[in-house]
Amino acid sequence: MSPAHPTWPRRHRGLLTAAVALLLLACLAVADRTGTPAHAAVPPAPGPAPAAGDPPPASFWGDTGAIPPAQNVLTVQILNRTNGQYPDDQVFWSFGGQTRSIAQQRYVDMPANSAGRMYFHLGSPDSRYSDFIEFTVGPDAFHGNTTRVDAFALKLAMRVHGHDGTDRQVGEDYATFQESREATWQKFAAAMPPEFASLSQVQAPYRIPSPGNVPDFQPGGKHAAYMSDYARSVGRNVSTQEVFGCSGPLAGDAPGCAALNRHVAELPQNQWGDPSRFYRQGPANYYAQFWHQHAIGSLAYGFPYDDVAEQSSFVSVRNPQWMVVAVGW
Repeated sequence: MSPAHPTWPRRHRGLLTAAVALLLLACLAVADRTGTPAHAAVPPAPGPAPAAGDPPPASFWGDTGAIPPAQNVLTVQILNRTNGQYPDDQVFWSFGGQTRSIAQQRYVDMPANSAGRMYFHLGSPDSRYSDFIEFTVGPDAFHGNTTRVDAFALKLAMRVHGHDGTDRQVGEDYATFQESREATWQKFAAAMPPEFASLSQVQAPYRIPSPGNVPDFQPGGKHAAYMSDYARSVGRNVSTQEVFGCSGPLAGDAPGCAALNRHVAELPQNQWGDPSRFYRQGPANYYAQFWHQHAIGSLAYGFPYDDVAEQSSFVSVRNPQWMVVAVGW
């Protein structure tokens, strides 16, 4: 009768030990080649890339539940979303005569104010890498926007939340925040027609100015007639610079200026507010079009009257609770 626990011959025990050792070595070799243990699960494939116009996910805005309640009208939090290019002690905000890095102070208890601006700087408090948002804050309301009317310098997005649950997000879209500044800059340059080529060059690497702010489109510039010929064709005697800046005779004509920038002024006026018709033909303000194409919900302020047909990044929230501003690179 065989014993309950048979004793293996020494030769068999040695072969078994060698086999186990070889198996362990094979597993270690696989782990060394792949950087992952042989038995580890394969990580899931990344999800689809964010599409143009998509808002950031909730995680992008951080823990909004930790934002302290305001003693004034609303609490503003500034977030570093530079993809690791700048540490918190090199992300600065300026408002109300104060300048701080977000390492020093990331919350601002904002009082009521009129025609206010908050500036943001990367690198140093007086860096030329600088941009801003603008707003008017009443005792029980916030009205404000991101803006590309003057130029693009830094990626900005803001989220305003009201005590009643109202929640609005505007600014550059999530895909734009995810890519490098160089990629955004190159994407802009590639999207422009030849007449707009200087926009990505004249103030590089700090800013991409709007077309009315570059010499090419100003009186005497090589593209000074770019919009004026089209304007005359629809009965408007205005310069290209006046079209892009909604100035001169267009200063009091928001629908007319918007129609010229979007190249819909030749259409019946009841079609001027149809976004599907905007920028389909040139000449047009392709600078403004680009920022719409890369903005949350396609809403942007690309020229002064871009709020016509509710296409701007303006938000109005009653009884605001907090605002988060993301500063990107």
